[in-house]
Amino acid sequence: MISKTQLRLQFLVLLWGFTGIFGKLVTISALPMVWFRMGIAAVAIFLYLKFRRVKIEACKSQLLSFVGIGFIIAFHWFAFYLSIKVSNVSVALSTLSMGALFTSFLEPIFFKRKIDVQEVIIAIIVSVCVMMIFQANPHYVLGIVLGIFTSFLSALFSVLNAKVQQNSDPINITLFEMLGGFACITLMIPIFQPNAIQEIATISWANFGWLALLGIVFTAFAQIEAVALLKYISPYTIMLNVNLEPIYGIVLAYLIFGDSEQMSPMFYFATLVMILAIIVNGILKHKRRAKRLNKRLDS
Repeated sequence: MISKTQLRLQFLVLLWGFTGIFGKLVTISALPMVWFRMGIAAVAIFLYLKFRRVKIEACKSQLLSFVGIGFIIAFHWFAFYLSIKVSNVSVALSTLSMGALFTSFLEPIFFKRKIDVQEVIIAIIVSVCVMMIFQANPHYVLGIVLGIFTSFLSALFSVLNAKVQQNSDPINITLFEMLGGFACITLMIPIFQPNAIQEIATISWANFGWLALLGIVFTAFAQIEAVALLKYISPYTIMLNVNLEPIYGIVLAYLIFGDSEQMSPMFYFATLVMILAIIVNGILKHKRRAKRLNKRLDS
């Protein structure tokens, strides 16, 4: 029987899978879209922390780290929504699976460990799958390239978060990261897209409603729920289930948008193989860690 915790976890992954849908539902361009998402999420998390009477604090070095990671998250979301707008939701979500590939090379650099041969094999499988997606959808080349860049940034901020969050409250960290990303986008708009100021000032109620939902429920609430679930399940279990996000997102996109999200059989085959390879890799790594831990306990 499925436990309440498992249902909460799958609902959380479903929420994350749904975030790509907003790339089509919201009709403003990607840069102001991320500006609204991060700003609304920051306000929602701030109010939550105040309601729970959680002290909001960080030393200078921590604050700089959190804000810097927030900049990376801002670029990640910008590239993600831009990928959707120049291609479609399915393409952007399928390339997110490459995050595991980039993580396998970034973790040894940041944590000073040897490269895992098993991860290199998985990386080769993922790369072949991405090449198949390229060949099956050459007209979406810009969206695929942006999606790959998105997955790299996803891996980068995930690894950096793992290094900085050891002695801090995760929700507190998220607040500073959202504020950092919001500041980053605010600085970018007048330099790279001045007309975005007009989009922000004249946003329709429909677009604002979708963005409020994205910022409050699918960003702020999802992060708070992820932290709450860590009381009952391991980070490994959460990360393993996160690999289902593209599947949920692609299915939802097809159900909501229909033919505009329909892809070739090769696309679905390559995406499925890529996600299965990453899940199997996670399971094997977990078993190896468990064996090493048992050996240490026996010795």
